[in-house]
Amino acid sequence: MAMKSIILITTLVVLAATQAQAQGILSPFLPPIPGVGIVRTLNVSGILSCSVNVTVNATNPPPPFANATVQLVCGGIVVASNTTNASGAFNMVVNQAIVSLTNILSSCILRVPTPLSTCNATLPSSGTLQAPLVFLRNIAGGIVDILSGIFTLT
Repeated sequence: MAMKSIILITTLVVLAATQAQAQGILSPFLPPIPGVGIVRTLNVSGILSCSVNVTVNATNPPPPFANATVQLVCGGIVVASNTTNASGAFNMVVNQAIVSLTNILSSCILRVPTPLSTCNATLPSSGTLQAPLVFLRNIAGGIVDILSGIFTLT
C-alpha cells in the first residue's frame, strides 16, 4: 500500500511541475523537464519625458510625461499597453507566447498615442512619439529585460 502511495504522489508532483513549468512559474533552480520549454516573460520598461529626442539621465533630467499611454506595437498591432506613473516610468510584461524575443526586437516599437501637448502646451499637438526596443539582459527564471530606446517624434 505504501508503494502505491509513493507512486501516486510522485506522479502528481511530476504532473504539477510539468504544468507549472509550461506556464513559466516553476523555480529557476529546479532542473528542466524534458519536452517542456520554459515560457519566457518579456519585461519592457522605460521612462518617458515631455521633451523630444532627449536621453534621460540623472544629471539633467527632463520633466516626466505622467499619465501617458505607452503601447507595445508589433506588426501594426498593439500587443500590450500601460500608463506612465508620476515619474514618467512604465513597465509592460509580455508572455513570449504572444510575441517572441526575436520578433519583439526586430518588428516591435513603443508608441505614445497621447499628444505631447498634454504634457507641455509648448510642444506639438500632432505627431506620435515612438521608440525602438533594446535588449538589456536575461534574468534567471526565463525573464528577459528590454528597455525603450530614445523616443522621437514621427
